[in-house]
Amino acid sequence: MALAIGVIVADLYYLQPLLHQVSTEFSISSSKASLLMTLVQIGYALGLAFVVPLGDIIPRRRLLVSIYTLAAILMAGAASIHSFNLFAGMSLFIGLTSVGGQVIVPFAADFAKEEERSRVIAKVMTGLLLGILFSRTFSGIMAQALGWRAVYWIAAGLLLVIALVLRIVLPEEEPRAHVHYHELLFDALSFLRTHHHLRRRAYFGFLMFATFSAVWTVLSFHLAIAPFHYSNATIGLFGLFGVAGVLAANLTGTQADKNRLDLTTRIAGLLMLISFAVFWFGRYQFLSIGAGLILIDAGMQGMQISNQSIIYSLAPQKRSRINSIYMVSCFLGASSGSYLAGRLYQQFDWAGACVLGLVLTVAILVPTFFWKAPKRVLAEASEPLV
Repeated sequence: MALAIGVIVADLYYLQPLLHQVSTEFSISSSKASLLMTLVQIGYALGLAFVVPLGDIIPRRRLLVSIYTLAAILMAGAASIHSFNLFAGMSLFIGLTSVGGQVIVPFAADFAKEEERSRVIAKVMTGLLLGILFSRTFSGIMAQALGWRAVYWIAAGLLLVIALVLRIVLPEEEPRAHVHYHELLFDALSFLRTHHHLRRRAYFGFLMFATFSAVWTVLSFHLAIAPFHYSNATIGLFGLFGVAGVLAANLTGTQADKNRLDLTTRIAGLLMLISFAVFWFGRYQFLSIGAGLILIDAGMQGMQISNQSIIYSLAPQKRSRINSIYMVSCFLGASSGSYLAGRLYQQFDWAGACVLGLVLTVAILVPTFFWKAPKRVLAEASEPLV
């Protein structure tokens, strides 16, 4: 499951270190190129809203094989396109099919014991983090050696292999109560309205993804100009700084199982805030950029595991719907962060992205001192489960 999540979530991030090269090939501005990341993230949000909830009514093995196969077809299509408008449209649908990992995460949570669920989620999420981590590095190196289109061709092949593996190894599920699709969507929205813990964690998710996306959307442009002048391969290697996120996720999972969610949430927000101070003061220094990426990755993944530890306990039989609502909020934030960072970078360069990040992280950190995480979230799930 962790491997499958890593392979498909990488589709969201292959493009980030390639934006400078893609903008050159299609003869577009940096602002217009950054819109490609916004489209990918909007597509992902649409998939979270309308595809992920299907995991509560369609056998997830069948659903996942279909998603991975379609994702492979779309990646191959994007590798063949020479029109910017068509590539932009394809990017939207690539984002939509990249939600396969978010079908798998609640699937894994279903198999975990209650007292171990946070650690199980953290282990599965390690696959997601490694997919994000190595996607940028792999993308930069392959683009440098074979051209950016080769990245998409290789990704298509990996997706087809994973589709076959999932078809063979995933377990069957017990039959579940029949729910009409429209009822599924309305139920998810109703759950957001009635559970304040989900609303709070959706708020954190929106802002932290906006913050994270703002950095990575403009980083390739910043590193491609003076004083750095880095190649695609070198820019991609900056993704390796994200290994801190893997360590933070597993540490947070252990602490979350000990009901220390207020502490983990607060520390995560503080790390993200500090990262932008480092980005600001060391914007022309290699080590400062690297340190900032370590801090922001560790903070984001610590916050993510804290959030998921809470929301996956709210209503066990509705995990796909809950995950859908939460992750829609996250990737609406990601698309907003990409858009705002692209506009600010065009006007104010790296400093504009740093100011945006500081504002967003303050908005994350302040509520952590007032909003308390529940000690036993399952006590809130008193409504009948569908």
